[in-house]
Amino acid sequence: METHKQAPTTLGPQQGETLAVMGSNYRILVGGKDTAGAYATIDMLVPPGGGPGPHAHPAIEETFFVVAGEVEVKSEAGTYVATAGSFIRIPKGGVVHGFKNKSALPARLLCTVVPAGLEEFFQEIGQPVEVGQFLPPPVLDAVAIQRIQALAKEYGQQVFPPNYLD
Repeated sequence: METHKQAPTTLGPQQGETLAVMGSNYRILVGGKDTAGAYATIDMLVPPGGGPGPHAHPAIEETFFVVAGEVEVKSEAGTYVATAGSFIRIPKGGVVHGFKNKSALPARLLCTVVPAGLEEFFQEIGQPVEVGQFLPPPVLDAVAIQRIQALAKEYGQQVFPPNYLD
């Protein structure tokens, strides 16, 4: 009986789809289309002051490994400063969370989501860029906020006001 074996996937440092997402640079290393929806992994380069505001995704487990820099992770359970080498796990269930790069240098995080799908949200709201190319965060007027909230809901997320965890 013969079984089909997939070849390993390899990406060089400049390969993969790179997106400008809300001022950060997200490179999709592997997505749901590659893993039959099992998971996605995203290399996140977050400039000083950058990072996602409060949000929740009840059906998605999310992990972050801080490769370089530091970020302040806030959730309903408290605040944690994650430095290089730190690991953060956001379990399924919908805890509201977000993070910000509060340092003067870019932070780099390796993010994995189970199941995949969050990368598709980033593809919807992001803009293709070169690796390391930063675009300014978009202006979030009422129309833009409504569009992002509607898209977030479509992808199983809830978006909360910026001061929700303060």
